[in-house]
Amino acid sequence: MKKSLAYRTNHWLPCRLVVIVGVVAAGMAVDAHADSTERPRIAVDIGHTLAASGATSARGRTEFEFNRDLALQVSAALERLDVRAELVNAEGAIESLAARPAQVPDAEFFLSIHHDSVSESELEYWEWQGETQRYSDRWAGHSLFVSRRNPDLGRSVLCAVTIGARLQRAGFVSTQKNGRQREYADRQHAVHFYDNLVVLYRARQPAVLFEAGVIKHRDEELLLREPRRQALMAGEIATGIAACLAAGR
Repeated sequence: MKKSLAYRTNHWLPCRLVVIVGVVAAGMAVDAHADSTERPRIAVDIGHTLAASGATSARGRTEFEFNRDLALQVSAALERLDVRAELVNAEGAIESLAARPAQVPDAEFFLSIHHDSVSESELEYWEWQGETQRYSDRWAGHSLFVSRRNPDLGRSVLCAVTIGARLQRAGFVSTQKNGRQREYADRQHAVHFYDNLVVLYRARQPAVLFEAGVIKHRDEELLLREPRRQALMAGEIATGIAACLAAGR
């Protein structure tokens, strides 16, 4: 990975978040012997649909395909922690954004999986396998979003920061890209406010939208395609969610 992908910054964390991050760093996990009826239930939403597949990568792959691959990895990682994972939009056919959280009203947490792009003005052209594709190598890295219209903003921010902290401890790099337009809820962990995201404010539970990386970036796209890296990222996301929810009980 090029040095240009690296991003580090310092920012304050409220005392409560520092405690949570410390718990995550210690490798906290959900009790594997808990009764299945008591296990937390996490909704994992696959962003976009087959018909409206989102952004297109630098090599022509749809965002929906990236989202589905990572969502399946996150669901598997949650189940390994004895957390019940429920896929939303598994068939890629739920067009209504409001319908997604409506399918899982009793879930304890709602996570929507996406992959990022860049603005039209930043795109360049290149040839890939005989076809002209568009790319931008300016931005790379993950980011997270919460909505102040969500009924549990505090827990949404807490879980987003916990996920972000876990990812950064594992070596994943966040991006500054979205700070140009979206206010930070926590700069250090690339958590932004995006109040009008329907899947976040229509959720009845804490909710976070996760952008796993910029698929228009030619180097990062290749990393985001790697199953082993997806599994590592998914494991850190799942551990962060489990720790955040367990700490609030």
